[in-house]
Amino acid sequence: MAAVLADGLKPAERRRFDADALAGPLGSRLEIAAKRGAARRREFVTLLKPYVTGVDAKVKRDLPVARRIAFHLIEHRGIDALADGDELQRLVTAAAEPSRRVRKSLRWYADLPLQDELPETLYRLRAADLIPVTQVEDISWSGGRLRVSGHAYLAGLSVRSRRFNRATVVLRGPRWLPPVRLRTRRTFHPEATHGAEEAGCNYDWSGFTAEMSPWPLRWRSAVRAAVRGGKRLLRRRATVQDTTTWRTEIVIWSRGARAGGLLRGPSTGRTERPAGLDLGRGWWIRPVWTSDRALQVVLQPTRAELAGVRLDGERLEVEVFLPGKGFTRGQARLDGHRIAADFTPVEGGTTVVVPLATDSLLQERDGGRLWIEPKGDPAASVMIGKAQESRTVVGDREITVLRDRRDRVSVSAHRIRPVITAATWDERGVLTLEGSYPGSGEAALTLKHRSGLIHAVPLEREGSRFTVGLAPAAMPRFGDTAPLSSGTWSMAVRDAAGQIVPFRVDHAILDGLDEDTKIRDGREYRLISTRFDIPVLSVAEHLPDDEKGAGGLFALRRHFYPAERTRELNDATVYVAYDGRQYEGSVRAIYEERVRRGDAGEHIWVVKDGAFVPPGPAELGFGAGAGPTVVRAGSREHYAVLARSRYVVTNGFLPPWFRSREDQVVVQTWHGTPVKRLGNDLPHMSRDPKPPAWHRQAVEVRGWDLLVTQSPWATRVLRKAFGYQGEVLESGYPRNDVLVAPDRDELASAVRARLGIAEGAKVVLYAPTYRDYDRKNASIRLDLAEAHRVLGPGHEFLIRGHSMQAAPNVRAGLGRDVTTYPDITDLLLITDVLITDYSSVMFDFAATGRPMLFFTYDLQRYASKRGVYLDLAAEAPGPLLSTGAEVIQALRSIDEVAATHAEKYDLFQRTYAPRDDGKATARLVDRVFST
Repeated sequence: MAAVLADGLKPAERRRFDADALAGPLGSRLEIAAKRGAARRREFVTLLKPYVTGVDAKVKRDLPVARRIAFHLIEHRGIDALADGDELQRLVTAAAEPSRRVRKSLRWYADLPLQDELPETLYRLRAADLIPVTQVEDISWSGGRLRVSGHAYLAGLSVRSRRFNRATVVLRGPRWLPPVRLRTRRTFHPEATHGAEEAGCNYDWSGFTAEMSPWPLRWRSAVRAAVRGGKRLLRRRATVQDTTTWRTEIVIWSRGARAGGLLRGPSTGRTERPAGLDLGRGWWIRPVWTSDRALQVVLQPTRAELAGVRLDGERLEVEVFLPGKGFTRGQARLDGHRIAADFTPVEGGTTVVVPLATDSLLQERDGGRLWIEPKGDPAASVMIGKAQESRTVVGDREITVLRDRRDRVSVSAHRIRPVITAATWDERGVLTLEGSYPGSGEAALTLKHRSGLIHAVPLEREGSRFTVGLAPAAMPRFGDTAPLSSGTWSMAVRDAAGQIVPFRVDHAILDGLDEDTKIRDGREYRLISTRFDIPVLSVAEHLPDDEKGAGGLFALRRHFYPAERTRELNDATVYVAYDGRQYEGSVRAIYEERVRRGDAGEHIWVVKDGAFVPPGPAELGFGAGAGPTVVRAGSREHYAVLARSRYVVTNGFLPPWFRSREDQVVVQTWHGTPVKRLGNDLPHMSRDPKPPAWHRQAVEVRGWDLLVTQSPWATRVLRKAFGYQGEVLESGYPRNDVLVAPDRDELASAVRARLGIAEGAKVVLYAPTYRDYDRKNASIRLDLAEAHRVLGPGHEFLIRGHSMQAAPNVRAGLGRDVTTYPDITDLLLITDVLITDYSSVMFDFAATGRPMLFFTYDLQRYASKRGVYLDLAAEAPGPLLSTGAEVIQALRSIDEVAATHAEKYDLFQRTYAPRDDGKATARLVDRVFST
C-alpha cells in the first residue's frame, strides 16, 4: 500500500484504491486478527490506524456495515482498548449471521454490538449490505413471449407474503436506449427458503415470473440501427445489420428496502441452454448466459449461415451462405487463424467455401468458432441455421462441425468421443444410454465423483453403436451393491489403452432429454446435460421440507433436539461408525456380538448417504429375529435417537450438536491406536485463543463415559491428546478378534472369493495414511508394473487409500483398488504382506504375526509437519524403505526380511497389541451391556 500511494494517485483513483483495499484484503485480515488474540489485534490496529484515518469519509461510509463499524472503531478508539478488549471479536462474530436485521421506521439497520456507544448512522444498511440473491430456474417461450421464472430476495430480509414485496425485471440495452421493464409477479416458492444460508429467514414468497414480448426490443433495436446506419453513411461506409445485447437486472422492493443487481444463476441443466425464437427474415432473439452466469437477451441477425460440410481428399470444405449482398472477396477466420475462402455471388446473397486442411485441424488441441469476413463489412459469426451438424472420423480422431449453446458454428478436432443419442429410465431405476462411439476395442463407461471414487460399467458394442445400462441405486461393489454417493458424477469412456474420453450428448436430443428427478429408496437421481452438452449424473438424498437448508437444521438443533432430550430414555443402542459412512470396525464387532447373544434391546444404526444396509440376525447366521433400525444421518430420526437412546457406541467424534445426557452411556472405541499426532498434540490446538476445534473436542470428550484402547501405551497417548479424564477399558480392539479367531481361515476364503482372488495367490496390501499437505494427490509411489515383473505371477496387489486422501489411481490389471471395500479387517484377514507408513493399521495387523514393510519415503517431512508418536526407526516391526525399488526388493526376499525383524515384531506385539487375543469384544460387552 505504501508503495502504491507513494507514486501519487488522482483523487478518484485514490478512492477506488481505498475502497478495494478496505472491502477486500484489509477487511479479511481484520476478521482474522480480531479472533487471534490481543497480540495480533494490537499489531493490526497499530499498522492500520494511520491509514484508515486518511481514507475519504464517503469511502468508509459505503463499506459493508460490519467493516464500516470496525474501521470506525480503529480510527476513533485507542489501540490499547481495542487490543485488550473484545469489541472487534464480538463484532466480527455477530456479522457472520446475515439475518441480523432490524427496521426502524422505513429504514433497515444491522443488529450488531455497541449500538449504545456508536452513532446510529453507522448501522444503517446501504447498497453494499442489501445483496440480491437470485436464481433462474426456467427460461422458455410461450405464445411468442419470453417467460423467465426463479426466485430473488435480499439476503437477511424475510419474504413471508405478497405484501410489501415486489420485484421488477429490467432489460438495459446499450447507452441511451430506454430500458424494457418486464411484467413481473411474485409467486409462492418455498424451495428458496430450503436452499438459503440464513437460518432465521423465510423466503417462501421470493419466487418471481416475468414475461416479455419481443416487440419492445425490436423497435428499440430498429431505432439504434437507424442511428448507427446514419453515422456509417455520413462516413461513406455501407450499413450493416448489427446485434443488440440487453443485460438483465432485477430490482427488489422488500419491506421498505430497495436494491437491485444483475439477474444471475441458472439452475443446472435445461436452464443453462435456453432456446432462441426465430423472428423471421433472418432475425433471432436469444436468452444467453455470460461467463459470470448473468442473463442477457440478444437480438441478432443471421448474417452468415452454415450450408453444408464435405470431406474432399485432405481437406474439409465448409460451405456458408451470406444472405443479402453479393461479395466477391473476403476471408474466413477460425478462432484466431485467418483462412483464404472462395466467395461466389449467387441469387439472394453469397456462397462462401472455406477449405480447412485436415492435417492442420488434427494438430490443433482446441477448436474455435468460424467467422466470415467479407471485404468492406465487419466479421459475421457463422450460425448453424437449418444445416446438419457434422462428425468426420480420421484415424483415431474426429473433426466436428457443431453448434454451441448460442447456435454458432464451432469447428474442432479431438479424440473420438462417445455421443449419447438416447437416454431412458425404466420403472426399476435403471438408466439405459445408447449412442455412437466408433472407437475400437473394449471400453467401459466410467462414473467419477469429485472425491476421486470411480465406478466402471462395460459398454455393449455393435459396430459404431453402444448400449450401457446402470442402476445408480444399486451399483456393484465387491460382490454386493451400494447406491452412488451424493454429489455429481462425470461420465467418460475408459478404452482398452486406459485413455479417458468424456461423453457428450447429441445436440438433437437436448430439447427432449429427460432431466427430471427420479426418486428411489429415499434418494434422488438426475441425468443432466450441463454446460450445454456435458452429461453428468446428479445424486442427492431425498429430504423432507423441514430438514432442508439452514432453516431446517436450525429448527432441528435449537428446538427439536432439546425437546427430545427431556423425554424418557429408551432401551436402545445407537451405532455410529465413521459418521455413518461404514459398517465396520469395533462398532460392527460389538453389534454382532450382542446380536449373537440375543440381546433384546433395540439396535439402531446411523447410515449416511445410503452407504450400507446393516445385516440382521438372519443375515449374520444367528437365527430369526428383528433386524436393526436404520436412520439416515442428519434426519429428524437421527436427532431423536441420539437424544433418547440409553447407549451410544461410536468410533469417532459425534455430531457437534450432540450433548450426552446424565443417564446415557457413550462408548468411544476410537478408530485406531494413533501413530500420527492428533487432538491437543497438534500445533494449532495450543494457540491462544483456542481455535473452535479445541472447544468442540473439549465438549465432546466430556460426554464420553468409556474410552476403549488397545494397550496401556495407547491409553496414555489418547488421554493426553483428548484431555480425557474418564474411565478407560484396555480390552484390546473388538475389530481385531476376527484376525485370531479359530475360523479365520474359512472367513479369509470367503473374502478371497468375494474379491475374486485365487486361493494360492500371495496378497500384498498397500494401505498408506493421508498427507495433510498433499491430500489431492492420487498417485501411487509403487511401480506396480515393475513389481509384477520382478516378483512374477502369483502376487495380488490391493491398494487401500485413506478416506481423507484422493482416491488412488490404480491401473487395471496391475492392482485392485479396495478403498471402498466395506471393512479393512476383512482385507487384513487375507493379507500376506502389509505395506504401510504412518497408519494405525500396523497395530491391528500385528495380531496376525505376518510381515510388514514401511514405505516411509517422506518420513522427515511428515514428522516435521504432522508429527508422530512412535520412533519408527527404533520400534517398527519391519524395515523402513524410502523408494519403491527398495519395497519391491523387500517383497522379493520377504522371508529373510521377516526373520531379521522377528525380535522387534515380538516386542511390538507385546507393547502395542497385548490384548488382541480374540476376546476383546466379549470383555467390552460384558463390561458395558451385561446386567
